[in-house]
Parts: sequence; C-alpha cells; structure tokens
Amino acid sequence: MNFPSHVNLPADAREELIDSLNTLLADSIDLHWQIKQAHWNIRGKHFYSRHELFDELAKHARKQADEFAERAGTLGGYAEGTIRLAAKNSELPEYDLTAVDGDAHLRALVDRVARYGASIRNGIHRSEELNDPVTTDLLTQTLGQVELDLWFLESHLHGDVRANVRRGADAGDGAGVRPPNS
Repeated sequence: MNFPSHVNLPADAREELIDSLNTLLADSIDLHWQIKQAHWNIRGKHFYSRHELFDELAKHARKQADEFAERAGTLGGYAEGTIRLAAKNSELPEYDLTAVDGDAHLRALVDRVARYGASIRNGIHRSEELNDPVTTDLLTQTLGQVELDLWFLESHLHGDVRANVRRGADAGDGAGVRPPNS
C-alpha cells in the first residue's frame, strides 16, 4: 500500500485486495487492446456488425479498468495501469496474430473473455472471504457485464443453436445440454 486509507479493513486484507485489483486492471487493459486488435483487423462475413461489436466490448473493458484502478486507490493502493505494466502483469495469453476472419477473432476473444471472467469470479470469492462487500459488489457487477459480453461473442459462432445443442446431446459426448421443455 502506498497511500493512507481509513477504509475499515485490516491492512493485510487491503493489500491482498489491491494486488488482486491490480492484476484485474492489467487483464482489463490487455483485454481492451486485444479486442481493439480484433476490431482493427477483422475481415470477412458480417464485418460491420462484428467491427461495431468489438468496439463496444473494448469500451466495456476500458471502463472496467478504470473501476478496478479506482477501487485499488480507495483501499490505499497504487494503480499499476501503464501499458508496460499491463503487459507484464496480465494473466491473459497473447492475442492470436494469425486471426483475420471473423470466426478466428471471435474464438480468440471468447477464450480471453472467458478467462477474464474466471479471474473476476475468483476475485469475488476472495473478496467475500476478506469481508469486503464493496469489492465483491464491484466484481459481481463487472462479471455480469463480462458474461453478457461473452454471450454476445459466443452467439456469433453458432448457427441454429437448438440443432447444435440436440446434436451434441444425441452424440453422447456430454457436450450438449437440452434446452428446457425440449
């Protein structure tokens, strides 16, 4: 911790939360620029709608970065948000620079957004254990947006979802789940 804070949490809990928030900050900055990489380089079918979708999702990641940084500051921490620090501290894999067509970008982004969501979910559990309802609430609200964004990305990868779901369930591979009332 670098700054005084009178937030009513033990210093060691605040320090752990700040570290977690800084990791999420790095991930969100990295995710923002990976989404922009897809936005700038997408080609092919459904170009315009995907180009616009990626831009909207990048805005979400950028807003989330700001919220993580501000919460870290509230707890007395120093937000580590430069591009170099984000590159060093991000837990996301490097973007697939061979991706050009829309589906390749979508698959790359689905993977990264899913990993990002999993990290946020882990942060929720840990902030609950550290008795910090404010960080828990921030992360819970963020996860809701991330999972919605994930759904938007995943939905572009599927044609007739009901047919795909039934085919997976009928194949006996355990991959498919039947929709309710089917």
